[in-house]
Amino acid sequence: MQLFKSTSKTIRQIDEFLNSIEQAILIYKEGVANYLKSDLKNFLANIDTVAKLEGRADTIRRWVENELYTRSLLPQYRSDVLRLMEKIDDVADTAKETLYQLDVEQPNIPKDYHDDFIKLAEMSISSAEALLTGARSFFRDVQNVKDSIHIVYFYEKEADRIANNLRRRIFNGNNNLSLSEKQHLRYFVNRVENLSNIAEAVADILAIYAIKRIV
Repeated sequence: MQLFKSTSKTIRQIDEFLNSIEQAILIYKEGVANYLKSDLKNFLANIDTVAKLEGRADTIRRWVENELYTRSLLPQYRSDVLRLMEKIDDVADTAKETLYQLDVEQPNIPKDYHDDFIKLAEMSISSAEALLTGARSFFRDVQNVKDSIHIVYFYEKEADRIANNLRRRIFNGNNNLSLSEKQHLRYFVNRVENLSNIAEAVADILAIYAIKRIV
Protein backbone atom coordinates (compact mmCIF):
# COMPACT_ATOMS: atom_id res chain seq x y z
CA MET A 1 0.00 0.00 0.00
CA GLN A 2 1.59 3.26 -1.15
CA LEU A 3 1.42 6.08 1.35
CA PHE A 4 1.21 8.95 -1.15
CA LYS A 5 -1.38 7.88 -3.71
CA SER A 6 -2.14 11.25 -5.25
CA THR A 7 1.01 13.26 -4.59
CA SER A 8 3.59 11.84 -6.99
CA LYS A 9 5.86 14.88 -6.62
CA THR A 10 6.10 14.33 -2.88
CA ILE A 11 7.04 10.69 -3.25
CA ARG A 12 9.61 11.60 -5.92
CA GLN A 13 11.18 14.09 -3.54
CA ILE A 14 11.30 11.50 -0.77
CA ASP A 15 12.98 9.11 -3.23
CA GLU A 16 15.52 11.84 -4.01
CA PHE A 17 16.07 12.36 -0.30
CA LEU A 18 16.78 8.66 0.21
CA ASN A 19 18.99 8.60 -2.90
CA SER A 20 21.07 11.46 -1.48
CA ILE A 21 21.52 9.64 1.84
CA GLU A 22 22.46 6.43 0.04
CA GLN A 23 25.02 8.18 -2.15
CA ALA A 24 26.48 9.92 0.90
CA ILE A 25 27.15 6.65 2.74
CA LEU A 26 28.69 5.07 -0.37
CA ILE A 27 31.04 8.04 -0.76
CA TYR A 28 31.75 7.77 2.96
CA LYS A 29 33.00 4.23 2.35
CA GLU A 30 35.34 5.57 -0.33
CA GLY A 31 36.48 8.26 2.07
CA VAL A 32 37.49 5.76 4.75
CA ALA A 33 39.38 3.70 2.15
CA ASN A 34 41.12 6.78 0.73
CA TYR A 35 42.16 7.92 4.20
CA LEU A 36 43.73 4.53 4.90
CA LYS A 37 45.56 4.71 1.55
CA SER A 38 46.78 8.23 2.39
CA ASP A 39 45.08 9.46 -0.79
CA LEU A 40 44.54 12.98 0.53
CA LYS A 41 43.23 14.50 -2.70
CA ASN A 42 40.41 11.99 -3.14
CA PHE A 43 39.75 11.87 0.60
CA LEU A 44 39.11 15.63 0.69
CA ALA A 45 36.95 15.30 -2.42
CA ASN A 46 34.94 12.61 -0.61
CA ILE A 47 34.37 14.93 2.35
CA ASP A 48 33.15 17.69 0.03
CA THR A 49 30.79 15.33 -1.81
CA VAL A 50 29.31 13.86 1.38
CA ALA A 51 28.74 17.37 2.78
CA LYS A 52 26.94 18.45 -0.41
CA LEU A 53 24.77 15.33 -0.46
CA GLU A 54 23.87 15.76 3.21
CA GLY A 55 23.02 19.39 2.54
CA ARG A 56 20.84 18.40 -0.42
CA ALA A 57 19.03 15.86 1.75
CA ASP A 58 18.37 18.61 4.33
CA THR A 59 16.91 20.86 1.62
CA ILE A 60 14.61 18.14 0.34
CA ARG A 61 13.50 17.23 3.86
CA ARG A 62 12.52 20.84 4.52
CA TRP A 63 10.62 20.95 1.20
CA VAL A 64 8.66 17.83 2.14
CA GLU A 65 7.89 19.28 5.57
CA ASN A 66 6.57 22.47 3.98
CA GLU A 67 4.55 20.47 1.46
CA LEU A 68 2.91 18.30 4.12
CA TYR A 69 1.88 21.28 6.21
CA THR A 70 0.87 23.80 3.54
CA ARG A 71 -1.19 21.25 1.61
CA SER A 72 -2.50 19.52 4.75
CA LEU A 73 -1.31 16.15 3.51
CA LEU A 74 -1.45 12.98 5.62
CA PRO A 75 -2.37 14.59 8.94
CA GLN A 76 -2.46 11.16 10.61
CA TYR A 77 1.07 10.25 9.42
CA ARG A 78 2.69 13.65 9.03
CA SER A 79 4.68 13.67 12.27
CA ASP A 80 5.85 10.08 11.66
CA VAL A 81 7.04 10.86 8.14
CA LEU A 82 8.91 13.99 9.20
CA ARG A 83 10.54 12.37 12.24
CA LEU A 84 11.57 9.37 10.15
CA MET A 85 13.20 11.61 7.55
CA GLU A 86 14.92 13.62 10.27
CA LYS A 87 16.37 10.50 11.89
CA ILE A 88 17.45 9.04 8.53
CA ASP A 89 19.26 12.31 7.86
CA ASP A 90 21.32 11.54 10.98
CA VAL A 91 22.87 8.65 9.03
CA ALA A 92 24.40 10.99 6.45
CA ASP A 93 25.35 13.49 9.14
CA THR A 94 27.19 10.75 11.07
CA ALA A 95 29.09 9.76 7.94
CA LYS A 96 30.02 13.39 7.24
CA GLU A 97 31.17 14.05 10.81
CA THR A 98 33.33 10.91 10.87
CA LEU A 99 35.16 12.01 7.73
CA TYR A 100 35.56 15.50 9.17
CA GLN A 101 37.06 14.07 12.34
CA LEU A 102 39.48 11.91 10.35
CA ASP A 103 40.59 15.04 8.51
CA VAL A 104 40.96 17.15 11.67
CA GLU A 105 42.59 14.59 13.97
CA GLN A 106 44.45 12.52 11.35
CA PRO A 107 44.87 9.37 13.46
CA ASN A 108 47.79 7.08 12.68
CA ILE A 109 46.12 3.77 11.75
CA PRO A 110 48.74 1.01 11.34
CA LYS A 111 48.39 -1.16 8.23
CA ASP A 112 47.73 -4.21 10.40
CA TYR A 113 44.33 -2.70 11.19
CA HIS A 114 43.36 -1.44 7.73
CA ASP A 115 41.42 -4.52 6.67
CA ASP A 116 39.44 -4.53 9.90
CA PHE A 117 38.57 -0.85 9.53
CA ILE A 118 37.40 -1.49 5.96
CA LYS A 119 35.28 -4.48 7.05
CA LEU A 120 33.82 -2.46 9.89
CA ALA A 121 32.90 0.35 7.51
CA GLU A 122 31.34 -2.15 5.10
CA MET A 123 29.16 -3.74 7.79
CA SER A 124 28.05 -0.34 9.09
CA ILE A 125 27.22 0.80 5.57
CA SER A 126 25.32 -2.42 4.83
CA SER A 127 23.23 -1.80 7.93
CA ALA A 128 22.46 1.74 6.76
CA GLU A 129 21.63 0.55 3.24
CA ALA A 130 19.15 -1.98 4.62
CA LEU A 131 17.55 0.82 6.62
CA LEU A 132 17.08 2.86 3.45
CA THR A 133 15.51 -0.13 1.71
CA GLY A 134 13.10 -0.43 4.62
CA ALA A 135 12.31 3.28 4.44
CA ARG A 136 11.46 2.99 0.74
CA SER A 137 9.14 0.11 1.60
CA PHE A 138 7.46 2.22 4.27
CA PHE A 139 6.35 4.68 1.61
CA ARG A 140 5.54 2.15 -1.12
CA ASP A 141 4.81 -1.30 0.33
CA VAL A 142 4.78 -1.28 4.11
CA GLN A 143 4.43 -5.07 4.36
CA ASN A 144 8.08 -5.47 3.30
CA VAL A 145 9.52 -3.20 5.99
CA LYS A 146 10.16 -5.92 8.57
CA ASP A 147 12.38 -7.93 6.19
CA SER A 148 14.71 -4.95 5.79
CA ILE A 149 14.73 -4.29 9.53
CA HIS A 150 15.96 -7.83 10.20
CA ILE A 151 18.83 -7.16 7.78
CA VAL A 152 19.67 -3.90 9.58
CA TYR A 153 19.94 -5.80 12.86
CA PHE A 154 22.06 -8.55 11.29
CA TYR A 155 24.66 -6.14 9.91
CA GLU A 156 24.65 -4.08 13.11
CA LYS A 157 25.57 -7.20 15.07
CA GLU A 158 28.33 -7.98 12.56
CA ALA A 159 29.68 -4.45 12.91
CA ASP A 160 29.57 -4.82 16.69
CA ARG A 161 31.50 -8.10 16.50
CA ILE A 162 34.18 -6.67 14.22
CA ALA A 163 34.51 -3.52 16.33
CA ASN A 164 34.91 -5.52 19.55
CA ASN A 165 37.57 -7.73 17.99
CA LEU A 166 39.39 -4.71 16.61
CA ARG A 167 39.38 -2.98 19.98
CA ARG A 168 40.80 -6.13 21.59
CA ARG A 169 43.57 -6.30 18.98
CA ILE A 170 44.41 -2.65 19.55
CA PHE A 171 44.61 -2.91 23.36
CA ASN A 172 45.73 -6.50 23.87
CA GLY A 173 47.64 -7.30 20.70
CA ASN A 174 51.36 -7.29 20.16
CA ASN A 175 51.96 -3.72 18.98
CA ASN A 176 54.18 -0.80 19.88
CA LEU A 177 51.39 1.72 20.32
CA SER A 178 51.30 4.06 23.28
CA LEU A 179 48.19 4.19 25.46
CA SER A 180 47.17 7.52 23.94
CA GLU A 181 47.52 6.07 20.41
CA LYS A 182 45.39 3.08 21.39
CA GLN A 183 42.74 5.36 22.83
CA HIS A 184 42.79 7.47 19.67
CA LEU A 185 42.29 4.37 17.52
CA ARG A 186 39.47 3.17 19.77
CA TYR A 187 37.74 6.50 19.30
CA PHE A 188 37.72 6.03 15.53
CA VAL A 189 36.63 2.41 15.79
CA ASN A 190 33.67 3.75 17.73
CA ARG A 191 33.05 6.47 15.14
CA VAL A 192 33.00 4.03 12.22
CA GLU A 193 30.85 1.54 14.14
CA ASN A 194 28.41 4.27 15.15
CA LEU A 195 26.89 4.39 11.67
CA SER A 196 25.39 0.94 12.27
CA ASN A 197 24.20 1.98 15.73
CA ILE A 198 22.37 4.94 14.23
CA ALA A 199 20.85 2.66 11.57
CA GLU A 200 19.67 0.26 14.26
CA ALA A 201 18.09 3.07 16.31
CA VAL A 202 16.24 4.40 13.26
CA ALA A 203 15.16 0.87 12.33
CA ASP A 204 13.51 0.59 15.75
CA ILE A 205 11.52 3.74 15.00
CA LEU A 206 10.68 2.54 11.49
CA ALA A 207 9.38 -0.75 12.87
CA ILE A 208 6.92 1.08 15.14
CA TYR A 209 5.72 3.36 12.35
CA ALA A 210 5.25 0.40 10.01
CA ILE A 211 3.11 -1.41 12.60
CA LYS A 212 0.98 1.72 13.03
CA ARG A 213 0.35 1.79 9.29
CA ILE A 214 -0.48 -1.91 9.04
CA VAL A 215 -2.95 -1.96 11.92
